[in-house]
Amino acid sequence: MHVSRNFSTFAAGLLSLVSLTVIAADPAPYPNRPVRMIVPFAPGGASDTVGRIIQPAMTELLGEQVVVDNRGGAAGNIGVEVAVRATPDGYNFLLGNVGTMAINPVYYTKFPYRPLKDLIPITQVVDVPGCLVVHPSLPAKNVKELIAHLKANPGKLNYGAPAPSSANALEMTMFLNATGAKAEQIAYKGGAGPAMIGLLGNEVQMMFVTFSSAVNFAKQGRVKMLGVISPQRNPALPEIPTMREQGLDMVVGSWQGLFVPKGTPQPVVNKLYKVGVGMMKDPLVIKRLGDSGITIATSKSPSDFVAFVKSETERFGKVIKDSKIETQ
Repeated sequence: MHVSRNFSTFAAGLLSLVSLTVIAADPAPYPNRPVRMIVPFAPGGASDTVGRIIQPAMTELLGEQVVVDNRGGAAGNIGVEVAVRATPDGYNFLLGNVGTMAINPVYYTKFPYRPLKDLIPITQVVDVPGCLVVHPSLPAKNVKELIAHLKANPGKLNYGAPAPSSANALEMTMFLNATGAKAEQIAYKGGAGPAMIGLLGNEVQMMFVTFSSAVNFAKQGRVKMLGVISPQRNPALPEIPTMREQGLDMVVGSWQGLFVPKGTPQPVVNKLYKVGVGMMKDPLVIKRLGDSGITIATSKSPSDFVAFVKSETERFGKVIKDSKIETQ
């Protein structure tokens, strides 16, 4: 009886120990603390706009607060490096765009990190069309008149753009190469923010910029929007013709998507994909993005997004090579 009692006590203790071990080995559900969204550009630009629009819906779906962390500089490379170096646990993700993910890797050949090697693409979330805007003082009312004005005043007009690798700068290079016009670049630390301020102040007379960054200024008459770089006109300003309608086959979008550091567990990747696609169905997100002229575009799967990023990298690599832009 004494032995039986001791054995029962030992068995109960062993069972408790096993139970505690199982509990200790079973991690808390993801997520259980705030999640950081790294935006590799300063506040006020298209990436920041998209990030802050999707933030509330993502917070609701994840069940934990999503915090926007702007890490601008070096054409977005600083933010990319922050993301690459972050702990791969799902609590840090990057809102990358065409510039940081597809253009910079081709232009900055010495940059030590590569998106498809050091980050895991989750899903595309939006496509932000570009547009050509000019200062109201310019007499041009459309692209044809702008080209004529540029040719009549070669090298006398300035355009604003950040790094030569930026989508803004590449779009202007494509435009000038296609038309034979000439203009001087004024470099800014950002396109949608600082360069737009430069245009408003007439430091520069024209620029390509994301539609969402210019639409309100165009509605207020503070800039003139001459063309949209998209297959169709934008519902937010349907009276503005596309560049293609005006004889220039330019269709370039500043897409954006979610990326996490390499090594992030697959279950976390799967959950972030589900949340990433789900938040783009939120009615408020749809309305706010639509009001800014931003198109929702999600990937069929993470692997589908990988293939898309690869194709975009190849496409812009060809643009940089054909335009004879010197890489760094």
